[in-house]
Amino acid sequence: MSTPPDAPLALIGHSPAAARALRTAGLIAVEVPDENLGAVMQACRTLRFSGALVHGAREGAAAGATDPDASARRIGRVDAVAFTAGGAHGTYALADALTDAVEASGYAARGAGALLLGSGGELARALPLVRLGFTTVGIAADSVPDAERFVRDLPAGVRAFPVSRFDPALAALAERADLIVLTGGTLPPGLLQPYHTLADLTGRANPGASGAATLDLRLLPALRLSRQLLHATGQRYRPEDLTDLAGVLA
Repeated sequence: MSTPPDAPLALIGHSPAAARALRTAGLIAVEVPDENLGAVMQACRTLRFSGALVHGAREGAAAGATDPDASARRIGRVDAVAFTAGGAHGTYALADALTDAVEASGYAARGAGALLLGSGGELARALPLVRLGFTTVGIAADSVPDAERFVRDLPAGVRAFPVSRFDPALAALAERADLIVLTGGTLPPGLLQPYHTLADLTGRANPGASGAATLDLRLLPALRLSRQLLHATGQRYRPEDLTDLAGVLA
């Protein structure tokens, strides 16, 4: 690991075990209150904390108490904060960490088709995957207008197909996809086929007898923590050194 900064790292919503684990890893980590986050952020800046790690249960509240970057604003969540003279700058590291995980898996994304399936802002977690070279992307959201809103965030040149995840046409859209990314909700019965690869962010999907492959996302928590720490401390940490620590912070 890199040499840790002298400034402490704030933990918002995390357990005492998380603080102890980070201190064991050489980081000065301090639990702070997880209510009235606007005041907490201001106090952390005044006390010269380098940044903060935010537990999943407080990510939505943190988005409203920080200046989120574009990705965090789309998702409505913040999982890491950097404190500067200009304010409390939030990011949602999971979105880019998912791209890291797909790349690390060796999945051949360039030229393939993807179907992003989810509910609410969760779908935005998967949008950075499009940068890997997918040529066609289906967006299945709670409604067609919701799906169209996500399509507007895709790069030019990507063929996008917005649809409601409750529409019978979803099955035909899935037939065009190679990778199916489940960001929330459940998979419709019969959607997965033997030629599909499933990236399950919920941890609850079961390919069952479909014959579909499952993308190995075991490194995702460590990749996410690496990006969180980079944002919150300015220090780079190797994901492979963070596996156990990421488990404690989950």
